[in-house]
Amino acid sequence: MIENTKCECGHQNRVGTVLCESCGKPLDDRGDSKGLLEMRYDGVARRSQRVNPNFIDRIWNFFSSVKVAVYLIIFTLVGAMLGTIFEQESNFINFDPTTFYKDKYGQIGEIYYKLGLSHTYESWWFVLLLVMIGASLVICSLDRVLPLYKALSKQRIPKHMQFLTRQKVVYQGPLAEEGRDWVERAVKPLRKKGYRVHTEKSALLAEKQRFSRWGPYIIHIGLIVFLLAVLFRGLPGLHYDQHYWFPEGEKTKIPGTNLYLENEKFRVEYYSEDEMSEGFRKTGKVVAKLFETKAVLYECTANCDDPSKEPQLKEVQRHAIQVNDPLTYKGLRAYQFDFDLTPKLRSVQPVLVNQVTGEQYGKFKLEMNNPQQEFKLGPYTLELKNKFLDFSLNEQGQPISKSKDPNAPAFLFVVKGPDLPEEGSQFIYFPKQIDKERFQQDAINEKLGGLQNKLELDVQSMEDVDIIASSSYLNIRIDRAMPFVWLGLGIVMLGLIMSFYWQHRRIWLRIDEGILTLGAHTTKNWFGMRREVSSFLSAMGIEADEKSLENGGE
Repeated sequence: MIENTKCECGHQNRVGTVLCESCGKPLDDRGDSKGLLEMRYDGVARRSQRVNPNFIDRIWNFFSSVKVAVYLIIFTLVGAMLGTIFEQESNFINFDPTTFYKDKYGQIGEIYYKLGLSHTYESWWFVLLLVMIGASLVICSLDRVLPLYKALSKQRIPKHMQFLTRQKVVYQGPLAEEGRDWVERAVKPLRKKGYRVHTEKSALLAEKQRFSRWGPYIIHIGLIVFLLAVLFRGLPGLHYDQHYWFPEGEKTKIPGTNLYLENEKFRVEYYSEDEMSEGFRKTGKVVAKLFETKAVLYECTANCDDPSKEPQLKEVQRHAIQVNDPLTYKGLRAYQFDFDLTPKLRSVQPVLVNQVTGEQYGKFKLEMNNPQQEFKLGPYTLELKNKFLDFSLNEQGQPISKSKDPNAPAFLFVVKGPDLPEEGSQFIYFPKQIDKERFQQDAINEKLGGLQNKLELDVQSMEDVDIIASSSYLNIRIDRAMPFVWLGLGIVMLGLIMSFYWQHRRIWLRIDEGILTLGAHTTKNWFGMRREVSSFLSAMGIEADEKSLENGGE
């Protein structure tokens, strides 16, 4: 690194400065060098170039490195790719992730799940990578934009001779007239080409499209807004993306909100054989032409969090939801995702029967999804200990629920009453007859002991069975951060347009004892720069072909 240097023009330059911040003289002690100047940030030093960095400076230097930023982006892309190998947990309605990956993909699936890759995009390490990319963008921008702004906002018009002759576009030649007059005449043709012109004695600076230099930093601002929006989606209330099933004829609360959605009526139409192509007809599959949920959205106005009271609901929206035609309300969207025409139990009304005497102790309503916790039936009390909507046994022989749908419901009660232990006796009940036989309800209750087959729950007629004819699966989305995602992308696009379609062009010239020295610089399109300088010199009566203007050209 270069130490503090005082230039011959009197300006004291900071450590790390390559060119004098005032006159542009190279400060690398190689005054006779013919090499082109390093014009990035006009040679001004950046904070990351300090000679003796402290601890904070080392952190700053780490994040200001473009190489580090590239590595962070690569690691993030690799992490995102790992998240696409198998399904993410958030993409499905009903499955147990602890067993799903092993059952479907074997040992590699279990490793995938245990490594936490099944929820990659919500994991701490993926969020940390995004935060580090954001920090790198901020520090990279500040490390470069501040010295660049200082260099461009305080440009000195007369430049050092070495600064001019070591530009990529250079012209030197004699003039037949006084320098000041020639400079005054040069203003008009340059302004015609869109340049802003500044003069001082026999020196001139012409500049245009400086705003294009801020394009990369506007891109950075857009990316920062984009990353913040993506990160803020993890905050409560800003992002919601879940799949739920809505039984026909029920008002179902949307978890995490004060909204209820009623599946008033579900309708499905199928393609007839005449409407299907030959290929589909050969498969013999029935293909849905249209499926629609006539939905009503309610907002809870009272008793929303009190399970002992009926919530008071106010209708706020009504819509027939079809694929790509969601119900929309205050940022919430309900998309049609799938449907199920398999009949499911909504509720049953069994009777408690004493099998010894034949005595019945009353009928009660047992709902599959939201059952009461206690039922008083004559001298007996039934306390609900556990429920399994989709009953099964795991590898250890313990009861589990495979999903949240009432495919094979089972209820474990503690029964208290006459001739029973004081702490009560456990009793499992399968509402569906096929499940009683499949899972051997009587054998389970024998092992549980206590009741000794004295009591039984019995549904006496089909009038006591309420069946869900169909279910509609909806994708509920709330994404209040999405407008900021689009805003960030819009800012990025603006920065890209500024960077690609405009170029910052500058022309410096000075006249010393009848000799004109001109140097020019642009951020890109050097061919256009040489052509523009050649055209300007021709307008001033100086013949200079484009090739001769290139530094080192003939």
